[in-house]
Amino acid sequence: MMVRRGTQILLHEMRHAVLPELPLASGRRADLITLSEKGEVWIIEIKTSIEDFRVDRKWPEYRAHCDRLFFATHKDVPLDIFPEECGLFLSDGYGAHVIREAPEHRMAPATRKSVTLNFSRAAAQRLMMAEWANGKPFDVDDV
Repeated sequence: MMVRRGTQILLHEMRHAVLPELPLASGRRADLITLSEKGEVWIIEIKTSIEDFRVDRKWPEYRAHCDRLFFATHKDVPLDIFPEECGLFLSDGYGAHVIREAPEHRMAPATRKSVTLNFSRAAAQRLMMAEWANGKPFDVDDV
């Protein structure tokens, strides 16, 4: 959670809308997916140890669902294990830093529409469930 929270804080400061744990059309689940003000979609795969990175080889499949692919980790994980063709965030739980920008690989228009619709529907469902759990509606000023 530390890596996720710090990365979410930075992405929020960058004016990205952020959703954790979004199921993708491929059946995979993105740790974090963001939508920028310009409509660019980023996926951030969180890795908290060397072993976590080594056993998980599904990350190349995320490229089909985003414009930029990043990893996020913390200071106790060696940064040189992460592939150069992906961006990299370093998080301490209170924020994060972009260590390496991710190269752009634009999605096809039909894929962009599908991912954006999935993102929007999930965000709306989660807001509704949060309102129900909270017992009162959220105002625009709450966001």
